[in-house]
Amino acid sequence: MLWQSAVAAVAAVVALAPAGAAAADQCRGHVYLTLDTGNMRHAEEIAAILRRHDVRATFFLANEKTPRGDFSLDASWSAYWKARADEGHAFGSHTWRHGRFVADDATGVRYRPQFGDEAGKAINLTPAAVCEELRRVDKTLAAYAGRGLDAVWRAPGGHTTPKTLAAAKDCGFAHVGWAPAGFLGDELPSDRYPNEMLLARALRDIRDGDVLMAHLGIWSRKDPFAPMLEPLIAGLKERGLCLRTLREHPGYRAQVPIAAQLAASGAPRR
Repeated sequence: MLWQSAVAAVAAVVALAPAGAAAADQCRGHVYLTLDTGNMRHAEEIAAILRRHDVRATFFLANEKTPRGDFSLDASWSAYWKARADEGHAFGSHTWRHGRFVADDATGVRYRPQFGDEAGKAINLTPAAVCEELRRVDKTLAAYAGRGLDAVWRAPGGHTTPKTLAAAKDCGFAHVGWAPAGFLGDELPSDRYPNEMLLARALRDIRDGDVLMAHLGIWSRKDPFAPMLEPLIAGLKERGLCLRTLREHPGYRAQVPIAAQLAASGAPRR
C-alpha cells in the first residue's frame, strides 16, 4: 500500500538526515502540530514518533476515558505527561470533562460534559465555572509534571460561544482552532477516508503557518491514523516546513503562561 511505502521511505530519510531538527535558517516555513487527548490508545506510539523526528508538539488535555479502563488525567498517566513535559512539549486545556459548549443563556453557558457524573446532561456554567473547567487541567498537569499549561485552550469539536470565549479570555486562555488543511482527519471513518488519502491530502495542502490537529487515539476509526504521523512529519520537513509548538506561533507566543498569570495576580490554583 502507498502508506506502507511511505513509512519505509521515512526510515531512509531518518537514517540519512543530520542529527537534530533542521536549523532555523533551513526552514522555509513553520507549522504547528497539536494533539488532543482522545482515548490515548496511540499515546506511546505518537510520543516515540515525535522523539525520532525531534519534533515538539502542543498537547491539548482533557480527562477522557482510555482503553485501559482509566482516564487520561488519572494518576496512572502521570509518568506519561511528565515525560512529555521533560521533552519540551507545550500544553493547553481541552476542558476537564471534554464537554460541548452548546449555547449562551442569561446566566452563563450551556455545557454538555462527555465524562463525569453529569455526562450527557446539559448543565449551566457561570463564567467562573468555565474558568475552573479549564484550570482544573492546569492544576492536574502541574501536580504530575512540575509545570502547568501554556495559556491556550481548545473547545472539544471546536465548538465555542461568545460567553465561553470571553470567560476563558478573562482567566488567561486564548482559544486555538486549526487550519482547514491542518484537519488531519484521524476521527473520520477509515473506509471512506483511508490513511493514504488523508496523508496525500495533508502533504499536498498544508502551508506555512497552519495549525495541525490530530488525536492520541480515536475510538471510532478502524484503521488508526497515528502511524501516518511518521511520513507526514518527514514529508513536511522535506518541503522545508519545520514543526513548532504554539509557544512559537506569532499569534500565541505573547501569551503569558497560566502559572505566571496566577503568580502575578496572587490567585491560587484551585
